Amino acid sequence: MELNNAVALITGGSEGIGRAIAEALIAEGAIVTITGRRKDFLQLTAEETGAHWIAGDVSVEADAVHTVSEVIRKHGRLDILVNNAGFGLFKPLVDMTIEELERVYRTNVFGAFLMAREAARHFIDRGSGELINIASTSGLRGSGGRTAYASSKFALRGMTECWRDELRRHDIRVTLVNPSEVMTNFAAKAGVERARSDKKLTPREIASAVVGALKVDARGFVPELSVFATNPF
Repeated sequence: MELNNAVALITGGSEGIGRAIAEALIAEGAIVTITGRRKDFLQLTAEETGAHWIAGDVSVEADAVHTVSEVIRKHGRLDILVNNAGFGLFKPLVDMTIEELERVYRTNVFGAFLMAREAARHFIDRGSGELINIASTSGLRGSGGRTAYASSKFALRGMTECWRDELRRHDIRVTLVNPSEVMTNFAAKAGVERARSDKKLTPREIASAVVGALKVDARGFVPELSVFATNPF
């Protein structure tokens, strides 16, 4: 697709992968709105990147509905939704509570669903649209201590396959992106110590992959891609 003047909405867009995607799309001439729960972070990122911003929590249905409708109201349409908002929680099965599991799913699964539903309604009416879901390589293979996070990304992958089958007949492209370990604040927020390394991925690599997938001519699309560091060891 042509990214110049395309209208994009990115959840979790104030930092990390979301911010990098916003910067990459803005560099291509897109009109970008970022959303997230922390108003101060959103404002700062918007000032530094030239993005628009809307504060909201994707896990709250009213916020999701408002965010999508506000972008459409302000810009007349929505061309691209990037479902990037998400967080991790890493605990052994025997130590996890149902409340912790629900909290992860509320953002990583239900939030992605709510945003995708609202965007898809608009995309179907227009007969076009781009839905990018940011999952994880943890959604390809589970491992110990990742009951909440990995399973939420498995769920997102499953939903993505369903949406792809439903929406492609409306000329809507649905792409799943699976980043491996990326050097952001993600691990620290999840309470996991990760050594910084120049050999591991940065948000820019994920942003480049997203832009590349979007630039494929509309007659075809990239259904899923995974991004690994070449030699992180």
